[in-house]
Amino acid sequence: MILQAIREMLFPAKMDNVKVLSPEVFKSRIASGVPVLLDVRTQREFKQGHIEGARNLDIFHTGKFQSQCELLNRDQPVYLYCRSGNRSRKASRILIRMGFREIYDLKGGILNWY
Repeated sequence: MILQAIREMLFPAKMDNVKVLSPEVFKSRIASGVPVLLDVRTQREFKQGHIEGARNLDIFHTGKFQSQCELLNRDQPVYLYCRSGNRSRKASRILIRMGFREIYDLKGGILNWY
C-alpha cells in the first residue's frame, strides 16, 4: 500500500483519457447505451440506490476491483461514478494504468445525479 502511494506520487497517471461529464451529459450518454457503467462505491451504498444498469465494483477492494476490470474490454468506453467524485477519480487512475483508453467520470458523483 505504501509502495503504491509512493509510485503514484512519483509517476502520476496522465488523466488525458478521463473526461469528467456533467450529470446531464452523463445521462444522455448512458441513455444511448454504453458498454460499461461502474459504480465504485461500497456494496452497502450501492444497495441504497444506484444508476440503473450499473455494475458495483467497490474501489476499496483494490485487488478485486482490478481483477474484475481485467475482464473488461480496454477499447470500450467506461463510465463510472461514486458518491462525490473522489473514489471515481482514484478508479480512473487505476483504469488508465491498466490500459483503458476512454473513461468518463460523473462530475460530483451520484450526489449530483438526483
